[in-house]
Amino acid sequence: MEAAPGPQEKYHLITRNLQEVLGEDKLMSILKERELRIYWGTATTGKPHVAYFVPMSKIADFLKAGCEVTILFADLHAYLDNMKAPWELLELRTRYYENVIKAMLESIGVPLEKLKFVRGTDYQLSKEYTLDVYRLSSVVTQHDAKKAGAEVVKQVEHPLLSGLLYPGLQALDEEYLKVDAQFGGVDQRKIFTFAEKYLPSLGYVKRVHLMNPMVPGLTGSKMSSSEEESKIDLLDRKEDVKKKLKKAFCEPGNVENNGILSFIKHVLFPLKSEFVILREEKWGGNKTYTAYEALEKDFAEQVVHPGDLKNSVEVALNKLLDPIREKFNNPELKKLTNAAYPDPSKAKPAEKGAKNSEPDNVVPSRLDIRVGKVISVEKHPDADSLYVEKIDVGEPEPRTVVSGLVQFVPKEQLQDRLVVLLCNLKPQKMRGVESQGMVLCASSAGEPRQVEPLDPPAGSCAGERVYVEGYEGGEPDDELKPKKKVFEKLQADFRVSQDCVAQWKQRNFLTKLGSISCKTLKGGSIG
Repeated sequence: MEAAPGPQEKYHLITRNLQEVLGEDKLMSILKERELRIYWGTATTGKPHVAYFVPMSKIADFLKAGCEVTILFADLHAYLDNMKAPWELLELRTRYYENVIKAMLESIGVPLEKLKFVRGTDYQLSKEYTLDVYRLSSVVTQHDAKKAGAEVVKQVEHPLLSGLLYPGLQALDEEYLKVDAQFGGVDQRKIFTFAEKYLPSLGYVKRVHLMNPMVPGLTGSKMSSSEEESKIDLLDRKEDVKKKLKKAFCEPGNVENNGILSFIKHVLFPLKSEFVILREEKWGGNKTYTAYEALEKDFAEQVVHPGDLKNSVEVALNKLLDPIREKFNNPELKKLTNAAYPDPSKAKPAEKGAKNSEPDNVVPSRLDIRVGKVISVEKHPDADSLYVEKIDVGEPEPRTVVSGLVQFVPKEQLQDRLVVLLCNLKPQKMRGVESQGMVLCASSAGEPRQVEPLDPPAGSCAGERVYVEGYEGGEPDDELKPKKKVFEKLQADFRVSQDCVAQWKQRNFLTKLGSISCKTLKGGSIG
């Protein structure tokens, strides 16, 4: 029988691969006296994806260190965060999360009987908790509440009061779950420091905070539930996993923002303590790595090829996903999945209102709209009214785009600015130059005509997906067929709101950072 780990070994298991620990001394002093009580919470919003294996892997570490671990399904938080989970779907999504998180833990060999599972609404609606929310609201400033939620709560043009309550509830959870520590991603840091500042003002003790790094998604940015191309869903078929990994950003020798390497480091290595690169004999045969640093070094020196790295991760990942797919292959869980995450394009008119039931599956998720950065602008050699722009949309090479903006936007105002680009129109020649996209602009109806390119939210990056609220899921068409006129049918309902927000049928165009807007053209059309 193995000897129980000592305080130092427990500390190592608890903190390995973390980006930051707030309260290290307190953590060590607790470990010298007793087992650590810790919780991890997840708001029951979008479908969990493979990046959720990162916290699952740490939960396995916590259990190895003897910790008492609670998993919180934060259903009320999901509603408060700009209603990412509508009230009528809250119960269904919470049940989906409970099933899928437990299936993930089982797939990596975590014994469920050692964990405590709690729903937020089990205690957050109690008289005592509600009174503490009011007590907290009497000492927290609006500035501090907004700042605390900036990295976690969906940022919109006109924030709701619910988003300001969110950080306070997460702070109170530490007291009501009776834990010593809270674990989360480094994007939670501002909420954690908020909790450290304000809990003592209610007479509650300051907790330890443990933070994982944010694992890059397949596109090189944060893996996100709302960005379809950045993530692999837990229930994706093997062919979908292969397709997404094939498209994943994995430049030879580049170890920065490499989602494939990060997944190996934070999930596969901690689980197995080794990783096998699978390759043909003519390329050196299989190689087993027992230290992640050795693998990263070989990749940086191009000893390991991106194709072999992706193929090896595909095999290892499918081994983790197979038991989850199998569990969700029963009729009851299939029904739960479809009910918790209904396809907006397939909703019945009675459920959504007849105006939102789309004929022929003409839905905005079919459009590949992205944030672009204008790298260069030149006048078209053969047309005075046209610009030829080079626009970065997160691909290896910038796209060439021809726009009729000469009369409306000075060249220097386009240079280096962020724009919104429709990327899956069929390329077409405009006066001899092939245009590979369309810069979306707002325009006024009156004379003289005014035109303004749409603005992504501040801080956006080239390549980020733009979607319509309620239509976050679904893969865009590879290329829109001109004869089907999908864009033209959708564009008929594009409008600028009275708040200058771009909309389709009164639903906002969004990125993960907020709404797409224009500067002044209220009520204008978009094209």
